[in-house]
Amino acid sequence: MTEQKNFLIGSRGSQLSLAYSGHVKNLLLKTNPQFDSSSIQIKIIKTTGDIFQNKKISDIGGKGVFSKQIEDELLDSKIDLAVHSLKDLPSKMTDGLCVNAVIKRNDPRDAFLSYSSKSFFELKSQSIIGTSSFRRKAQLNSLRNDINIVSMRGNIDTRIAKLKNKEFDAIVLSLAGLNMLNLENEAKEVFTVDQMLPAVGQGAIALQSRIDDKKTLNIVKMVNDEETYCCIQAERALLEAIGGDCDTAVGGLAKLSNETIILKSELFSNDGNKKFVVENSGHFKEAKEIGYKVGEELLKKAGSDYKTQGN
Repeated sequence: MTEQKNFLIGSRGSQLSLAYSGHVKNLLLKTNPQFDSSSIQIKIIKTTGDIFQNKKISDIGGKGVFSKQIEDELLDSKIDLAVHSLKDLPSKMTDGLCVNAVIKRNDPRDAFLSYSSKSFFELKSQSIIGTSSFRRKAQLNSLRNDINIVSMRGNIDTRIAKLKNKEFDAIVLSLAGLNMLNLENEAKEVFTVDQMLPAVGQGAIALQSRIDDKKTLNIVKMVNDEETYCCIQAERALLEAIGGDCDTAVGGLAKLSNETIILKSELFSNDGNKKFVVENSGHFKEAKEIGYKVGEELLKKAGSDYKTQGN
């Protein structure tokens, strides 16, 4: 141990966020011999989204409610690295920061949890389903129009507890989060990507650093998963092109096959009643360009049925 000491990782304090950060720490220890277990520390940072858990995300700032405070500490050099669930990051990167590395993507699909039904399609009519996601609400309503979807906030364990207390008949969570916490057995059913196209970046862990911090950039380069990184470039370009935020009912998933990247997307109208679908593909080196093209095509298809907040 010589060069690198007290490498600080900034993380939210939820059970899932700490699992992500612990996973990243273990990967850094395996790939960077200058570290030992005591030299990498995880610093818990409370975000606006953590403080106001009973309010709608759109009411407490929308974009960046789970990342801004962490990013501020990163910009102030109080931490060396920020670990985020990629889907929590705003589509436009904060000036001075970058995501040059991501961890190999976990399963990006959505999971159905219930103690009263084995399947979403077997739920009784007028059943109450909890989710805070506008995307999931629109997708679930397009699959069935006889269910009641109610907004719910909270960490995974909090949401499962509410389900057990029969506050909801069912909830929908990301399978990746369940897998990370070894709770995959809680899922009664996993939606196909045709039924529910995942959120942009779902299942991916982003490693954010200062754009001028060459030392940290070299450290995280060792754990970057190139396939995942390529796919999220396309997905995030799509989100940026449509001006997407937490109120946007949009799904996007890119996959790499040999040297070809295929990006599927769907955007719902502001009222959630219309769905617009675009798919495009090309060489993986054009991932961002493909993402922008898909986003622009979605905007053309949606027209006046979709407007970003403030427009």
